[in-house]
Amino acid sequence: MARGYVIKRKEQTSKTALAGVKVLEYAQLAAGPYCTKLLADLGAEVIKIEPPRVGDEARRREPFLNDIPHPERSGFFFYLNTNKLSITLNINTTTGRKIFKELVKECDILVEDNPPRAMKDLSLDYASLQIINPRLIMTSITPFGQYGPYRDYKAYHLNTYHGSGVAKILASILPEETPMPTKGPGFLGEYDGGLNASTATMAALYTRLFTGRGQHIDISKQESLIATERVEIDMFGNNERGSTVWLQYMAGGLQRCKDGYVMITLGGKHHWDGLIKLLGNPDWAQDEKYEEEINTYLHAQEINKHIAEWMINQTKEEVYHRAQALNCPAGMVTTVEDLVASEQLKARGFFADVEHPELGKFKCPTASYRFSKTPMRLDHPAPLLGEHNEEILIKRLGYTPEELAQMRGAGII
Repeated sequence: MARGYVIKRKEQTSKTALAGVKVLEYAQLAAGPYCTKLLADLGAEVIKIEPPRVGDEARRREPFLNDIPHPERSGFFFYLNTNKLSITLNINTTTGRKIFKELVKECDILVEDNPPRAMKDLSLDYASLQIINPRLIMTSITPFGQYGPYRDYKAYHLNTYHGSGVAKILASILPEETPMPTKGPGFLGEYDGGLNASTATMAALYTRLFTGRGQHIDISKQESLIATERVEIDMFGNNERGSTVWLQYMAGGLQRCKDGYVMITLGGKHHWDGLIKLLGNPDWAQDEKYEEEINTYLHAQEINKHIAEWMINQTKEEVYHRAQALNCPAGMVTTVEDLVASEQLKARGFFADVEHPELGKFKCPTASYRFSKTPMRLDHPAPLLGEHNEEILIKRLGYTPEELAQMRGAGII
């Protein structure tokens, strides 16, 4: 068992932080499912609603086991949906909406990522659902929020990334030959939206302890990304000159080593002194023009050429450890392989062994925190499509096996 984690229900001895909290998820891909994954890891029961037959779109996204596409073998889906229960339900049918409302009536939190107009047309918007459950916390995650001229716009991850300005900031530190347009790796921006959603949802859950009533949380993916670059937005809004213009005048920055990259960020004269010691006190650094801190900005391009010539013959790990010892802020740009082999992550039990009926046994990343009294749980792997239909619909809602068969035949589940 990984340190600090509960792997199986039968071995669970400590109460989880969100024990007893019931969450309903009606979302796909990354932002919504990541929000509920964070809640599930803390012990909340999450029932994931997926479209019949096809399921969450994430099931059709790579990476796949052995690079063979299969709806139950997506590593992307697996990571986002551990600890959840899965049912299939077509809410575009009358019976489907009836079941959806029965589930809403009994849950604490609903997380959804559907167009505002679509939920309202189905009478599944917050104004309608709070009538049947006044304690409901409904978190809606959309590209541009529930109101405003863009509220009904559709957007892919690339659109929201560029719509936030973050892509421009990213591009400013990449090599000039990098193809454009670009974005962060994978669904990085979607995870930002999901993290914001989970934080806001927890705040609303805490508030409900005092008021007894739920509320609607409106999450904009665009604004979630903008919030990650508050300093940049604030600077441009006040002087029309963002901080990225200074990146071309920054000594250090992203530097190539012989086995990868390091990032050097100098914050003062003492850091500059550490860098010069790291470089072996070269003759060029003794020039009087580098004595004033401002001159390291004015001559940054010239300085970076000297740094690059030295750096290309070093390994990133050598640079990292030597720089830290000399009070020069430098960080390795690590690869996935580096992280899996990391002794630090091994010591903290960050990767846990899990088993899945289709994927087999493999290592899975867990959580970035440790609770001494209410540990994060990893009770079960991501569910198969509709795996818990009988448990939820028959045992909890009281439908009969015959009714389930009829609903399955009609495409309701």
